[in-house]
This record gives sequence, structure tokens and C-alpha cells, in this order.
Amino acid sequence: MTDPAAPPVPAPAAAPATTPVATPVATPVATWRKVLAAILDFIFVFAVAGYAIGYATGNLTDEGFSLNGGPAFLLFAIVILYFALFSRYLGGTVWQRILRVR
Repeated sequence: MTDPAAPPVPAPAAAPATTPVATPVATPVATWRKVLAAILDFIFVFAVAGYAIGYATGNLTDEGFSLNGGPAFLLFAIVILYFALFSRYLGGTVWQRILRVR
């Protein structure tokens, strides 16, 4: 039994009314922009990293650079890391951001 001298227990308060939050709708990006960004990114990182590796290893030629064996593998790894790290941690690669793909 309840004690008649005890103060009444208030009813639980109703949950505060919440207004729905509008989520932004992502607009689709044209496929040609994605493809163009990927091609330009590949050319950019291949040229810059290839020249840097060629310079560091002494594999520069009159036409540019010539990488064989280990330096070529290093260039391949840098290209893969460029796409993976920039896309994941920096919000997109250089050309994805320029062309507003991401």
C-alpha cells in the first residue's frame, strides 16, 4: 500500500518535440567528370613521382625518365598510395577536387 502522507509522484514528462532534420541530397556527378579526373590524376602523379624517382636514382633521359625494376615498382606503389590516401583521408584527389567530383 502507498502512504497517504507521501507526496504524489509526478507523471513522466513527455518527450520534447523534435523537428526533423533535413539531410542534404547529393547530386549525382557526371561520369565523364569522374573519368577525366582519374585520367588527369594518373598523368599528374605519374609525371611528378616518375620524374622525382628518376632524378633520385639517376634514371633521367633526354626525353624524361626511364624506370626499370625497383624504381618502376616504387612508382607503381606511389600511384596506388596516392589514390588510396588522398581519396580516404583528404576528401579526394587533386583533380577530383578541382573538377568537384567529391
